[in-house]
Amino acid sequence: MAEHRTMQRGALLDAARSLLSEGGTEALTFPALAERTGLARSSVYEYFRSRAAVVEELCAVDFPVWAAEVEAAMERADSPEAKIEAYVRRQLALVGDRRHRAVVAISAGELDAGAREKIRAAHGGLIAMVVEALGDLGHEQPRLTAVLLQGVVDAAVRRIELGAEDPARVTEAAVAMALRGARP
Repeated sequence: MAEHRTMQRGALLDAARSLLSEGGTEALTFPALAERTGLARSSVYEYFRSRAAVVEELCAVDFPVWAAEVEAAMERADSPEAKIEAYVRRQLALVGDRRHRAVVAISAGELDAGAREKIRAAHGGLIAMVVEALGDLGHEQPRLTAVLLQGVVDAAVRRIELGAEDPARVTEAAVAMALRGARP
């Protein structure tokens, strides 16, 4: 029975990922989750008390996987510059991934304070990964620089999501901004 519940919960999370990546937070509704999974709407409420609870669980499950991929790419790099480049490139390479698209949709959505705090904490963990590399490069305020660098990555993610520019060009511009600042 417990295994069946775990499978149902997994199916609900997978449906939530699809809904979020297709239509953003507005698309994530309990009727839509029920329809996607073949469960009764009342059954969806047995697993999650609210949309925010679905979002919190998605963040708890998906964000660490995504962050681990970024961290692994950084660990393969052999210099502070290469680590920073890997940090930017890996995040932007994940833009097409449904888990990433769901997290982006979530972070843009209206959530309760608990869910927002979990997302902030997860983002803080991502930013913490690049602080050491920035310190090794000689930045006097590596934490502030890391927050600003993540702002560049977030802006690049939005540009790629909009589909207005070639993702490779957006990625190269973001890497250049990360490594050289505003100098051309």
